[in-house]
Amino acid sequence: MGIKSNYKGMNRRTILGALLAAPTLVPALARAQQFPDRPLRLIVPVAPGGSQDIVARLLARYMAAPLGQPVVVENHPGAGSNIGYEIVIRARPDGLVLGAGSDSLSINKALFPRLGFDPVTDVTPVAQATAVPQILVVRADHPAQDLAGFIGLAGRSPLAVGTPGNGSLSHLLQQVIQDRAEVEWTHIPYRGGALAVNDLLGGSLQGVMINIGAVTEHVRAGRLRGIAVSSPARTLALPEVPTLGQAGMPEAEAVGWHGIIAPRGTPEDVVAKLHAAVTTALATPEVIQRLAALGIEPTDAPAAALGIRLRADAARWQGVIRSAGLRPD
Repeated sequence: MGIKSNYKGMNRRTILGALLAAPTLVPALARAQQFPDRPLRLIVPVAPGGSQDIVARLLARYMAAPLGQPVVVENHPGAGSNIGYEIVIRARPDGLVLGAGSDSLSINKALFPRLGFDPVTDVTPVAQATAVPQILVVRADHPAQDLAGFIGLAGRSPLAVGTPGNGSLSHLLQQVIQDRAEVEWTHIPYRGGALAVNDLLGGSLQGVMINIGAVTEHVRAGRLRGIAVSSPARTLALPEVPTLGQAGMPEAEAVGWHGIIAPRGTPEDVVAKLHAAVTTALATPEVIQRLAALGIEPTDAPAAALGIRLRADAARWQGVIRSAGLRPD
């Protein structure tokens, strides 16, 4: 009777409006149970074939089972990954359109100041799935045996160092090394790491800074020599290669990453379900084996940790980009 008396004098429209406006757990629970009710899209902002694309496709394949829906990969390369990122950012925040994120999100915030969107604040972090160290490599017959030797050569003769592109993490790290060592070499940006590696093997370059997954097999086969990796500790993939810190260049330490992002405003319960699907995918034996073969380490960092990292990295790279006067292509 008490409940009835509270609604005395209210018409049905008023009651319905009050019920719809009342904050309850029912809508969130219902959404979590229903999501996803159709296939998901995973936007990859780079061309097929690179490590970011490979990781995205692995995650998409093995996220499908726990989500109960296929995850369809779409490559939308261009403009330093901003074309793909903008598709994600402009999408409805319902969890059905996701992005294959990477360290380029934080870099692009500083490198492209007039995008019309913010690559850091306009996304919802879902999960950091991997940690990807960068590595400076030379040909096996190169005279430099370590970082000191490479820097010494740069002070005596012209060197050309390739990277996967202007504004890439590899580009920024080789710039930090130059600045700290007070040497100069010619930076040769490529549109992708494979071309840079081919030119290094062919003798057109004296070194390449690149993510470790792109050259692990070449180093293991003895075609290339690792000079230093950018991770705080030596990698499991190439444990014989010292870190930049061990080589006297701790300022250049930085680890790239791959992961999943969603548009800003994606509900927390949806993010939680997506993160759980990433966790399941990373525990799959085929994913573990494939990442290990590439020299990429799974991490499964929570969404909150990835958000903190995005902001911290954006501040760090803004300083490097400004001091070096770097500009996008």
